[in-house]
Amino acid sequence: MTGPIHQVALLLRRRLKTAAILVAVLALASLTPSLSAVAQESRVAKPTVVLVHGVWADASSWEGVVARLQDDGYTVKAVANPLRSLTGDAAYLRTILETVPGPVVLVGHSYGGAVVTNAATGNLNIKALVYVNSFALDAGETTLGVVGPDSALSAADPTTVFDFVPATLPPSPTTDLYLKKSVVFTAFATGLSSDQKAVVAASQRPPALAAGIEPSGTPAWRTIPSWFLIGTRDQIIPPDVQRGMAKRAGSTVTEFDAGHLGLITEPRTVTRVIEQAARATVG
Repeated sequence: MTGPIHQVALLLRRRLKTAAILVAVLALASLTPSLSAVAQESRVAKPTVVLVHGVWADASSWEGVVARLQDDGYTVKAVANPLRSLTGDAAYLRTILETVPGPVVLVGHSYGGAVVTNAATGNLNIKALVYVNSFALDAGETTLGVVGPDSALSAADPTTVFDFVPATLPPSPTTDLYLKKSVVFTAFATGLSSDQKAVVAASQRPPALAAGIEPSGTPAWRTIPSWFLIGTRDQIIPPDVQRGMAKRAGSTVTEFDAGHLGLITEPRTVTRVIEQAARATVG
């Protein structure tokens, strides 16, 4: 027979069990904001990735890279590079970088690498530089001066490579340089389909000659860690030229089977290296 004392004890046990469950629920609820804060802090800790395109291109050349970085939780800015002069383009990029709070991974393709090299100097927010088929110039060097004889840009007669606008010769520093369609198809846009090459040839944004002949300033890679993606099929900046610049800068090097527009043909590889740089230098 169940007596009064047994019934009271049973009731107390039930109440204690209910109280224990309530305490556990409240404790879990109190942890929820902390867990959320941790997740938010993780998102905030990721650097902003700033992408700088090269000549005969625009920011849309980063489309495949931008989509992948955003999918992985990165804030991305693909900057419109003016392509007017190395000093002017670097000054413009510096004004953009001044508006970006927190740590930055700065990425340059082709001529964009020269701009990055100059714009990042002295900016403590820049935690990593990433060069993609790019120029990591030293002080006093020029982009057209370092490409070497194996580059498709180094023909004895520049009129076989470029269409000058205006057409007056000799060209001045403000003369625009368009690539001839034949150069786009055979050297610049290798790895793309014929239809894609035709679009590149038709939509190219030309640099002023000044962008190729102005000497570089103090390079940011002397003080900022760098990563270098070298396309082994690049005919614009030959692989050996890129290897020499990467070695001098002490860059972490990745080589991939791509031409000069590897950022378009191999966006997965480019994204992977950018994220490696981000993880290695920020948090």
